[in-house]
Amino acid sequence: MRPFIAVVDYGIGNLRSAEKALCHVGADARLVSHAADVDRADGVVLPGVGNFGRCSEALSGSGLWDATLGAARADRPFLGICVGMQLLYEGSDESPGAPGFGIFAGKVGLLPEGVRRPQMQWNLLRPHPLMAPASRRNRLLRGFEADAWAYFVHSYAPPIGPETVATCDYGGDVAAAVEQGDIWATQFHPEKSSSVGLGILANFVAACAA
Repeated sequence: MRPFIAVVDYGIGNLRSAEKALCHVGADARLVSHAADVDRADGVVLPGVGNFGRCSEALSGSGLWDATLGAARADRPFLGICVGMQLLYEGSDESPGAPGFGIFAGKVGLLPEGVRRPQMQWNLLRPHPLMAPASRRNRLLRGFEADAWAYFVHSYAPPIGPETVATCDYGGDVAAAVEQGDIWATQFHPEKSSSVGLGILANFVAACAA
């Protein structure tokens, strides 16, 4: 049976592309704009593009903030994409005062000095060396631990922390993916990352079906 995955429709993000990619790899993925649909889903995806503050404000204004935060805190798969990953943190230097979910500690910051912003390119994912295999299953990148290229479009990124499972090199190590329990998130766009991105989404769909 295809798991029902709610793609949170709050008016911001490449929503249709994420929905189609998830359906392609075996999900019953739908754009949802009602909290009840978020609550009943087998898994939840929070996309986001552009400005952190506008995404935070739009999610709050949509009436889906509490349901989406509840999904991130619940014991079921949750995937944040791009600014959807950034919203899992406390806030962002891009939009001082705009709240994030605070699931992970720290604030999102500007990419390092000396690099072109935004990073708009394919980049190599590197498993984060601080990841502890004994304490983390790393289902997100299963099958893509080496030579995995993903497509990035961003000027800000979260800090590297204990939740970080992959980085990329862009003027230094930049957080590219996180995983903690059933919460997964990518700074890159899996729906734009060819076979690697589809494989990562397939890993997520498998977790939703389990």
